[in-house]
Amino acid sequence: MRLLPRSLFGRLVLVLITGLILAQLFTAYINRAERNQLLYRAGGMRLAQQIADIVKLLDSLPAAERRRVAAVFNAPPLVVSLDRAPIAPSPTGAESDFRLSMFNTALRYALGGQTEVHVVRAEGLPQSFLSAPRSGPPDVAMMPGQMRGYGMQWRRGMPELSANGAFFTVQAALRDGTWVTFDSYLSPQATDIPLRIALTLLILLGSVILLSLIAVRWVTGPISTLATAAERLGEDINRPPLAETGPTEVRRAAKAFNTMQQRLSRFISERTRILTAMSHDLKTPITRLRLRTELLEDETLRGKFEKDLQEMESMVTQTLEFMRDANAVEALQRVDVMALLESLQSNYEESGGSVQIEGIATRAFLARPLALRRCVTNLLDNAIRYGRRATIKLEDDVDALTIRILDEGPGMTEHELEQAFEPFFRGEASRSRETGGTGLGLGIARNIARAHSGDVLLRNRPAGGLEAILSLPRAAVS
Repeated sequence: MRLLPRSLFGRLVLVLITGLILAQLFTAYINRAERNQLLYRAGGMRLAQQIADIVKLLDSLPAAERRRVAAVFNAPPLVVSLDRAPIAPSPTGAESDFRLSMFNTALRYALGGQTEVHVVRAEGLPQSFLSAPRSGPPDVAMMPGQMRGYGMQWRRGMPELSANGAFFTVQAALRDGTWVTFDSYLSPQATDIPLRIALTLLILLGSVILLSLIAVRWVTGPISTLATAAERLGEDINRPPLAETGPTEVRRAAKAFNTMQQRLSRFISERTRILTAMSHDLKTPITRLRLRTELLEDETLRGKFEKDLQEMESMVTQTLEFMRDANAVEALQRVDVMALLESLQSNYEESGGSVQIEGIATRAFLARPLALRRCVTNLLDNAIRYGRRATIKLEDDVDALTIRILDEGPGMTEHELEQAFEPFFRGEASRSRETGGTGLGLGIARNIARAHSGDVLLRNRPAGGLEAILSLPRAAVS
């Protein structure tokens, strides 16, 4: 999926952060729900204890004193009356109402279990709240939620009632049979998560995310190092080995990689040494054959022998240069590309070749100068040998330097465009004695380009001829 990060580090971080955020959200939800119940339970205990204290106080007074004392407590959100008819208790199914069940249990506990008590849940604002006596100048207020529209007048200083609260009607029987009625309001308290808890959750989340990022980077770091080493192995087989440190799995992977690099380096070195020795040793019999050719009296036959010997000697020389380039180690330098190309243009024009330059390289390029010169020379030789003239087109931008070399030759078939980079491959157009060639130039050019983290590609031009594209990324040479 395109939405997923491409790197292993990004995917692990995405999974961890998503899981942590979801876990924190669920934790906050559970904490809020538990806190709501605890707050309601605490608020219900206070209200139940207040009602129980009033009941006990009224039960201890003579009947004549009860109304005067009840009037003292008769103020919303707790209205007390002594002249209400008995109410029916809540049915058994009402125990599923958490607030009613909690408040009923708390009230019975506060009364000691010996007083008969009825508790019902009131729907909306009780009428007794509206007709309760008030002192001081009236203040008009609107109730939120379902309480809006009552047009109720409250005494100044009355606490605001929330729509999330619960109204209860409680009746308790005194010892003489009198029923005392309480219209009460159970506040939901501050149900929102306090700032301190929110900050605690955020600090916990941030700490875990930070530790997760460090852990993921610690785990994926060796993988990234191993991938970088594998990419650079193709550019320099003799690069320094990986450090065999870290966890057991990382040490094993680094050790296996270093062992593979040593085996590859040894194999390439042995192959190069054998081919170099063979190419070098071939020079001796070629020299003897050249001397013997000079003794031939038939000029036509002697010319044919000399032509074949020159071709053989050229192949041997090119092979030695190919092996030398494969093992050459040259320091990186800032190369003036325009100066390099103009120097090559001058050399070819002196020898009768035609080279044109289009475009400009605005900045110096970090490269191995002799190797880069040889790479471009091989491409120009190939273009002039088979296309008579060459045109160099430069494209220089922030990320890469591209050198296109166009010729007017016969081109190649599609299957030969990639085959041309194989050692000693010669297409049908290059097999004549007039063009010559050993089939190593393009292979050497590609090896040099890839050592600079670039590449060389061939393609046929629509108008005829061949186009060699040398692409060199900037700041990518190892």
